[in-house]
Order: sequence, then C-alpha cells, then structure tokens
Amino acid sequence: MSKKKMADYRSHLQDVLDAPEGAHIAALFDFDGTIIAGYSATAMLWEKIKRREMTAEEIVETVNVMAQYSTGNMGFSGLMSGAAKFMKGVTEDSYFEFGEELYEKHIARKVYPETRALIEAHRAKGHTIAIVSSATIYQIEPTARDLEIEHVLCSQYEVENGEFTGNIIRPLCFGEGKVIAAENLAADYGLNLDKSYFYSDSYDDIELMERVGKPRPLNPNTKLREAARENDWPLESYESRGQGKPVDYVRTIYATGSLIGSAVASLPIWALTGSQREAMNFSTGLFGDIATALTGCELEVGGEENLWTSRPCIFVFNHQSKADVMILAKLIRRDMGGVAKKEVRDTPVIGKLMELAGTVFVDRANAGSAIKAMAPLIDAVKNDGKSIVIAPEGTRTLSPKLGPFKKGAFHMAIQAGVPMVPIVIHNAGDVAPKNEFLMRPAKVKVDILPAVDTSKWSIRTMNEHVAEVRGMFLDALGQGEEEDALEALVNKERPAAKRAGASQTRKPASATKKPAAKKSAARKPVAKKATVKKPVAKRTASRSTPVKKASPAKSKKVAPAK
Repeated sequence: MSKKKMADYRSHLQDVLDAPEGAHIAALFDFDGTIIAGYSATAMLWEKIKRREMTAEEIVETVNVMAQYSTGNMGFSGLMSGAAKFMKGVTEDSYFEFGEELYEKHIARKVYPETRALIEAHRAKGHTIAIVSSATIYQIEPTARDLEIEHVLCSQYEVENGEFTGNIIRPLCFGEGKVIAAENLAADYGLNLDKSYFYSDSYDDIELMERVGKPRPLNPNTKLREAARENDWPLESYESRGQGKPVDYVRTIYATGSLIGSAVASLPIWALTGSQREAMNFSTGLFGDIATALTGCELEVGGEENLWTSRPCIFVFNHQSKADVMILAKLIRRDMGGVAKKEVRDTPVIGKLMELAGTVFVDRANAGSAIKAMAPLIDAVKNDGKSIVIAPEGTRTLSPKLGPFKKGAFHMAIQAGVPMVPIVIHNAGDVAPKNEFLMRPAKVKVDILPAVDTSKWSIRTMNEHVAEVRGMFLDALGQGEEEDALEALVNKERPAAKRAGASQTRKPASATKKPAAKKSAARKPVAKKATVKKPVAKRTASRSTPVKKASPAKSKKVAPAK
C-alpha cells in the first residue's frame, strides 16, 4: 500500500459511516474468518469427533481429503463432495439442530464485535446486507439470525425426502460461484454491485473482490494482503477474537485471581475492626478496580449518580459476560448482595468468598427452592440496608441481544419495598463473550438509569412492571425498534385470543422474546415480495442460492428466493 494511501487510510467502519445511503448498495460478507474468527467447518468436525459421531475410517478419509485440499491437489468441489458422501441418509433436520448446538457452544463467541459494528453501520445506511459464503446454511444460519442478516448465499448439499443424498449442488458458492450468487441477488433486488462492498479474508474470493466497486479485505491472508497492496484496497485486521496472545492469558488468570488477593487484603480490616461487612466492602471495590485494570476494561459510564441516590435498592443488569462481575464490583463497590447459580458455590475458594460477600446460590431448575433461598436477601435489604444485584435474564446471553426477563428480581423489589435501579451494560461481550475463557481489553459502555419507584407495584400487575423495566433496557440498548417490528409481525400472524395473553408486552411496544418458528416453516425461502427487512423466524428467513438449477424428479433442494 502506498504511503499516501496509508496516510489517507480510514477504518472500514468510518468508510461506511461516510457512505451514501440506499438499499441499492449491497454489503456482502464472507463468513469464516470475516464475520467469525477461524473456520466453522473445523468447529463442526471437532464437535462431531468429540461426540463420537464419526467412525475411524471417516476421520482418516476426512483428514486425507483436507490434506489434499490444503496442498492444492484437490479443489473445493472435491472437498465438499468428500464431506457430502458421509452425510448420505442423514436427515436435514438433524443438521439444522446440530448447527444450533454448534452456534451455542462454539461459533457465537467467535463473532468479531468489530464486524458486528460494521453490519450495524451498513444497516443504519439502509444497505442490503448478505452473507456470501462457501460454507453451508447449517453452519451459517444461527449467526445470520443473530446478526439479523436476511440473505444467505451459500453452498448446498442435495436433499431428497428430508435426507441428504450424498451429492452436492453445483456450482458451489466458491470462487466464480460467489460472483454468480452476488449477481443473482443483485438482479432480484435491484442492487448496484459497482457501488457495493464485499468483505473477505481470503484470496479465494478474489473474483468477487474484483467484481464489486468497494472491495474490503478484512483479516486478509498473505495472498489477499498482497493483492490489496497492489490494488490500493483499504484493509483491516481484528484481534478481538480467535487465538489470544500470551498476555491475554496472563491478564485473564491474574484478573480472576485478584478476587482472592482482594479478599486476603481485607483480612486486616476484619481482624482489627471486627466488621465483616467493612472488610467485604473493601474487598469488593478493590477487586473491581484491580480486575478491570488488569484486563484493560475501560468503563464509559452514564448516569453514575444513580448508583447512589436510591440505596438500598434492587440493582438489575443485563448479563452478557463473566466480565459483568468485575464491572459491577467496580461500580457498586459496597453494601451489596447477589444471586448466582448453585454450581458457582462449588468453585474452590471463589465460591466461599462469594458466599461470605453475601451471595445466595440458587437452583435455577427449582423455582420454589430459589424463591426460598432468596429470603435472606430480603432480610438483608430491610434490616441491614444492603442492595441486591440480580440479572433478570437469569443467565448470560450469547450476543448483545436482550433476553426475556424472569420475575424473581421484581418479587424481591415488592417484598423489600425498595426501588429498582437498572444497570444497562452495552458490550461486556467485547471483553469476554459467553463460553470464552480469555478476557481482552475493551471500552465498555454502561448506562445507570434512574431508579424505578416500586411502591405501587403489586403481584397482580407484575407483567406490566417486567415489561416496563425491560423496555427501559431495550430503549437504552437501541433494540426497542427491532422488537417493535417483530411484535407487529407476530401479532399480525397470531390469533387475537392468543395476542391478549402476551406476558412481556411493553408500552407502547412489545418486549417479548423472539418467537421460535417451526422448523419446517422457518426453512421455507422467503418470497421476494414478502421479504421483510429483518428476519423473524427462528431460522433465518432468506436462503438465496448461487444459481437456479433444475431439480431431479422427487429431489428436494433449497430453492433460490424468488
């Protein structure tokens, strides 16, 4: 890249923010290495081996095929054909289910937050967003749904009577096949590829890179990086996901261990003053300060005064990451108790320290015992003036999307007779997404909303209060319009009698969880005229395919969206 080009370099995100608006501009994204770190096929292979779903013969042959492909002795079509033959007779439904499990266990935490921001920037500009990948729909669809990407153009296995035939559908969405896929999408939706973007990490996509007007190498391999320099294409690399550096492991271990160190540092206070409470307060604040500093977690806090004006209270927060613990410790600092799943109590040393700090451990599978276990927290609020910290979602979410709320925190607020203070954490997943061990440096935005008066709440009106508070989170996170659009579509299709029973419908719009569509319905391609801007089914709406291909008699294939 020339010195002038380097001097004029702007990030991919800023490039989009400065771009023209309009649905005629496409934002096309490769999947592996671009939207997610690493390769979904590798995660799929390891998961199948781990679950003992492959015979020794299949493993050996798969490794052999992959070796031939990596050395250039076999093309991508041969690689896919080799994989397809092992799938003969397997039901397609089982692979959709496997894809969901793969997403939850492996892929969700691999999504680059920077790419997520890029996609949101394109959406804000009204651009048409699509994934164009050589991977299959089973690997891609859950991520596309999470990112609200409507169009998925990908490689396909042949399906007949709900089962894989052992064949692939040609041409695959690879190399020139991606160009065909993009041109078909452009023809269907009136896109101008000469004004459109394509993001990819691989030189295998050079044909589509050269076809669009705005090629954007992202996390490029060596060959694509060289091509970018030759063509003066702006490029960018992300390090927020994937294999961490040694320093990331060190910071994670030390940050976690600082909980023990902070507790030890508080022992002299306990010994000299006899106050366990003051010792725990010192330990909590110290842990928050040390852990956030070690991980490079910088907080951008709005409404910080709301942390102190209404204590004691029930603090409620949206749970995105294990980093939430240190963030809340740094913010709340003193006189706090909390709720955690019972499994945490079994963690050596840390479980005991959390118990001493006033944490109550509950069995999520037993609602009755959970309510009984939280009774001491109510006493701590009434008698000791402590505030309680609880995540109404119950568990960490896989993405920044807000989950449905449970009612435990709301019952506590009514019983204790104290206000509820919402703590909205925007992007703690940037530090450490769910199921990720490593913690990495990031700036995390947090909004402390004004206290909610609960003095007039009652059990009878509980659903309204849950929806009201959840609506505050949605609005602060910028997710309110998404759920409003979803609720409008759901209500249009749902019988009136059922609509009346919605439990978390906020005013003026819904705060309900996204409905899970039936598998068969979700897999039907969306008709061109019926396409909505954002997918709503459990499985992503549109599966645009690279080319039209006549089906053999009785052969069921995923058809292009028309």
